[in-house]
Amino acid sequence: MIRIRALAAGLLVLAGLAGCSPPSDAEAAIQDQDAFAQARAMHDRFITLDTHLDTPVHFSRPGWDIMERHEFYSDRSQVDYPRMREGGLDGGFWVIFTQQGPRTPEGHAMALDHALLVAMRIREMVARNHEHFELALTASDAQRIVDAGRKVVYISIENGYPLNTDPRLLETFYRLGVRMFGPVHFANNELGDSATDRGGPEWNGLSEAGKAFVAEANRLGMVLDASHASDDVFDDLLELSATPIVLSHSGVRAIYDHPRNRDDERLLRLAESGGVIQMNAFGAYLRPVHQPPGRTTALQELREEFGSMLGMGPEQVAAMAERRREIDEEFPVDHPDLDDFMAHLLYALELIGVDHVGIGADWDGGGGVEGMWDVAAMPRITKRLLEAGYDEDDLAKIWSGNVLRLLRAAEDHAKEVAAAD
Repeated sequence: MIRIRALAAGLLVLAGLAGCSPPSDAEAAIQDQDAFAQARAMHDRFITLDTHLDTPVHFSRPGWDIMERHEFYSDRSQVDYPRMREGGLDGGFWVIFTQQGPRTPEGHAMALDHALLVAMRIREMVARNHEHFELALTASDAQRIVDAGRKVVYISIENGYPLNTDPRLLETFYRLGVRMFGPVHFANNELGDSATDRGGPEWNGLSEAGKAFVAEANRLGMVLDASHASDDVFDDLLELSATPIVLSHSGVRAIYDHPRNRDDERLLRLAESGGVIQMNAFGAYLRPVHQPPGRTTALQELREEFGSMLGMGPEQVAAMAERRREIDEEFPVDHPDLDDFMAHLLYALELIGVDHVGIGADWDGGGGVEGMWDVAAMPRITKRLLEAGYDEDDLAKIWSGNVLRLLRAAEDHAKEVAAAD
């Protein structure tokens, strides 16, 4: 049906252009601006959520304020309140991310402290800017918050490493507002295998502790996230979870054969179970990216010179960003662009349908492509989907309806479990 709609739209355009000269560059630019404005206006008619906002990594930066407009090329951030308004982003899942560290008692203790601190920073940001942001705890909260003119703040966990093997800690984070949980990140941990651990699988899926976390997440009403998980962990989550799971920021392997992406067979099973894949805009997962000789060394020297950006003041960040621009000019990369992102998105939509696809671009976590470097450009996705033949009802599902359905299913199951107990 989508192909038929797209073909019909294309034929109408061709019919209208028959016998006419093609538009000039200026006219084409105006048409593109008009189409973008129409797509942006549509965002005001439905809820627009992204399921993977790594923006809390900036909350500890001295002088960084989410209420101010920042620029990606000058401070490397991609999400703030002014750009959310500009791009029609109503909010999404703000991530508690913990880098994998030593799998020791000391390492796990430090990781837990970090995760708790990030949770507090998210809540502090909301409290400080309560007129503009609000913490969301249920699926129905999203509409109420948007209707009140505020931005939606759901919280998710990326990497269960801080929780070690104690599923009871999930309830602590649930009480802090967490409603989505991803057990692994770049490396294996006590809960299961990562898709990208250099040592290969350790558990061949979820560990026994990981399986206990699945049951606890179901009991609490958390959506389980299989992004970054190995194929075996994905299979286990799909089999064991009592409610549909999500891939909060992933791609499709048929477009680019990368372990972070999912194959058609698994995507079909995901859809059959009611789950959703949220499309990632992390360039290295969209297609192969050539790194010019010398670039890796230059970036390593940059890291050694400046260290972590998270403790830098604005002047240091600006200096680092300027040096990064110089490296990009000296060692240019053919960055994936919006066409590459749309190839994954449109393929998934064609394969499993509009009820099972959404957007999780990995903003502030490495996401972004040429033509879409921050959330202000997100209506470009809507524009492309409209051009492909999708309508407003389809877009409402893609931008929020599907993931909110998953959260509602998790909530309903938790109520059933509580009633049975």
